[in-house]
Amino acid sequence: MCGKPIEGKPIRVKIDGAAMDVCKDCSKFGKIQKVPRPSQYMQKKDKNKKRTNKPARNYSKNDEPAEELVENYGSIIRNARESKKLSREQLGEKIFEKVSVISKIETEKMDPDLKLARKLEKTLNIKLIEKSEKIDLESYQNISRGGNTIGSVVKIKKSKK
Repeated sequence: MCGKPIEGKPIRVKIDGAAMDVCKDCSKFGKIQKVPRPSQYMQKKDKNKKRTNKPARNYSKNDEPAEELVENYGSIIRNARESKKLSREQLGEKIFEKVSVISKIETEKMDPDLKLARKLEKTLNIKLIEKSEKIDLESYQNISRGGNTIGSVVKIKKSKK
């Protein structure tokens, strides 16, 4: 604050809501703050290892089973809702969602997230989420064109079902 170089260890103070490291002379203008202790994740677990907040196992995208919505999920939801004689309003009340959300999902203008899809599955007793298989793109390479394109990947995905 005063512009002098800080000699020794700076003192952390709070002045007008801002935490600052200042010299001993300037520390009288604010409230001295305690130095924060290391969090529980950084405290030593034993003499050689430190705790971190990392998960127990590191997953790569290839390890995780991918889940995705089935095709024509909107008509599946609408047909199941109508077969149970529920209006969009009644279904919305059951799963605590707005009618506009139900409407957008049924017309497939909006994809439900996995949590909402699971709620719909449970309420309507339908299957909306499927685990996708790993696709080996190398075996489907288009030799004449020199590699995969978005179109060839779509053809691969459709041919798997």
